Amino acid sequence: MELKVSKLNQEAVLPNYSYEDDAGFDLYSIEDVVLEPFKRLQVKTGIAMQIPAGYVGLIWDKSRIAQKLGIKNLGGVIDSGYRGEIMVGVVNLSDETYSFNKGDKVAQMIIQKKETCDIVEVDKLDEAERGDKGFGSSGK
Repeated sequence: MELKVSKLNQEAVLPNYSYEDDAGFDLYSIEDVVLEPFKRLQVKTGIAMQIPAGYVGLIWDKSRIAQKLGIKNLGGVIDSGYRGEIMVGVVNLSDETYSFNKGDKVAQMIIQKKETCDIVEVDKLDEAERGDKGFGSSGK
């Protein structure tokens, strides 16, 4: 599969896979930004992309900054028809200020096939073993 990527800023870093078998490719910051504790912001990547029809780009955390530093991305679904700049929403869940510098990895994206559902209204759903049991219903 070919993914067409356009630099909106000549200093932007093209996405790339760190290892051959990686599921996600890295997205890089095009700017220096400071993320204060318990605040959120959008980090610009300086790129746009043409995701093939029938696919979607899903933005995920970089595990090191999420697990070790408490910097989480706010998710992102990039539809195949979107041609604007890829921006990464992040939130600082730690009590320490974090800085993204120009060229830093900020998130990763996975391209995957998209399924479209026929949405049908019904009066009642089929029974299931779990039923309406919510959070914690399966134990620890």
